[in-house]
Amino acid sequence: MGVSESKERGYRPGRAPWAPLALPAALVLTSAVSVQVGAGFANRLFTQVPPAAVTTLRLWAAALIMLVVGGRGAARVVADLAKRRAWRDAAATVSFGITLATMNFAIYQSFARIPLGIAVTIEFLGPLVVAVAGARRRASLAWAALAAGGVVLLARGSSGHLNLTGVVFALVSAAGWAGYILLSRATGQRFSGSAGLVIAMCVAAVLVSGPGVAAGAPRMFRPSVLAAGAGIGLLSSVIPYWLEFEALRRVPARVFGVWMSTQPAVAALIGLAMLGQRLSGAEWAGICCVVVASGGAAHGAARGETAAAGQALPWGACLPGLRARRPLCCGRRNTRCAGSRWPR
Repeated sequence: MGVSESKERGYRPGRAPWAPLALPAALVLTSAVSVQVGAGFANRLFTQVPPAAVTTLRLWAAALIMLVVGGRGAARVVADLAKRRAWRDAAATVSFGITLATMNFAIYQSFARIPLGIAVTIEFLGPLVVAVAGARRRASLAWAALAAGGVVLLARGSSGHLNLTGVVFALVSAAGWAGYILLSRATGQRFSGSAGLVIAMCVAAVLVSGPGVAAGAPRMFRPSVLAAGAGIGLLSSVIPYWLEFEALRRVPARVFGVWMSTQPAVAALIGLAMLGQRLSGAEWAGICCVVVASGGAAHGAARGETAAAGQALPWGACLPGLRARRPLCCGRRNTRCAGSRWPR
């Protein structure tokens, strides 16, 4: 690392080697806790309204915030799409919205049936598959094998007591997260700024509204439930988005990817603390295997991305309302960027 790069990263003579990493590490950890605490509150809300209704409240909260911040740009893009009859671009954005709706709807259905830590661990298989496929290294096979071993440990540790429907919903969410990673890139290539993501989030909110209202009306429209849904949206989407953006300004993408891979372990701890969801030793070992595999695969994939296009997150997304000081996360100049967890 050269002198100028070291200064830009925050390294200074006389400082401890870990000092520049302390703040971004704290930001990522706080983000992970916020996401999973939001999931814990969502799980508690399931006693008042069904998971589909909670999903609807969360996505609409996120969509409204995004519309307030980036609605004008999105409106201009929609008008331009209609004027140019750019149906392929529109189809890419709508597909992006479908994946957002799928992974959010499915993971809340999973939370209602299996422990939080196990659901998030299974869901992480989605980005893990994308990272392993993108790395194109022999080491990626080892990460895939380690993750597979972790899944086996989860299955054995549960002694057959895991709800099969909950596992299936977690796998569907994993597939949706993988699709989100790929379609976020496709959308970002077609639209400048955050317009594509704003449109996709609105599409996702509309798609889940039917099942959510059918399952939760009229209870979901009580002021207390609406306030709880807005709070879950803040904890699980808005707050993590800002924290991860600030972290991405300070560390390379490969470091950020490794830190983000601690999410399953954080989810398991939050499930224990908030919901009393105790896991067996084998289940904890399985979660650790997936965490290590996800971190290793993310590190390898990010190194490949960095060589090709600067500091690029394998699952980066361009988001509204921020002016990046430096293009750390996607490699494009004057692009507003942040991490992957915002739509989740």
